[in-house]
Amino acid sequence: MRVWPFSRSVPKVAVLRLSGVIAASGRPVSGGLSAASLDQSIRRAFSMRGVKAIALSINSPGGSPVQSALISRRIRALASEKGLPVFAFLEDVAASGGYWLACAADEIFADPNSIVGSIGVISSGFGFQEAIHRIGVERRVYSEGKHKAMLDPFKAEDPDGIALLKGIQKEIYDGFIEHVQERRGKRLNGDADILFNGDVWTGKRALELGLVDGLGDLYSVTRERFGDDVRIKFVEAPKNWFRRRMGVGQNSLLGGHSGAEFVDKLWCQLEAQALWSRYGL
Repeated sequence: MRVWPFSRSVPKVAVLRLSGVIAASGRPVSGGLSAASLDQSIRRAFSMRGVKAIALSINSPGGSPVQSALISRRIRALASEKGLPVFAFLEDVAASGGYWLACAADEIFADPNSIVGSIGVISSGFGFQEAIHRIGVERRVYSEGKHKAMLDPFKAEDPDGIALLKGIQKEIYDGFIEHVQERRGKRLNGDADILFNGDVWTGKRALELGLVDGLGDLYSVTRERFGDDVRIKFVEAPKNWFRRRMGVGQNSLLGGHSGAEFVDKLWCQLEAQALWSRYGL
């Protein structure tokens, strides 16, 4: 192989797209993010030859705190192992679990109009106890364990069940705050009552609060850091050949084989849309 005496390597930045609702891989959420679904892409990004940094392109309204933590820990472990800096670039929204993912980066950049924050925990549902009474349906539940039927949507709310749920939420909330404080450290610029009350801010305001490090986009920041000839390499996990050719997604509403699967998928899609709608998207 001929080597040119004045040739030099072109710096590469591997980009991981983290776009969608964060949910366990078994849940039928279209485009959902999970540690399992992202594992191969994360490993490919950090193993790319000649890569100088990893960029996380984030657009997520949040979702599962467990999956958010697992994805973040995997990124941090490989960043430490490979000695590579990690940058996060926030698009429309990086809220709740989306911001949890952003904190896996060494530096966070946002658009001035990005929606950032929502550091808190939420659980929601519906109560159908009056509805089943009106249509003459009797609910029959048999269980062992005082709280096994906790928060059954077809029964009236139980104060003990609510207290138990609030206790679980508090533990997750404390873990979220600890993660943000550990990753952002002295860069945070605001009282805890402001930063950790579930509010969201624009990217411009998030910069003032120390939740992000700068305003900018993937291309402008990487060129500033690594030069105009930097190569941006988007990394995705290889798709199944048949699904790629036919345009069929694993989580497509039409991919189920029973009415129950269809209803489950439809419900998950509605939940996902509700998360996006919370931020006007």
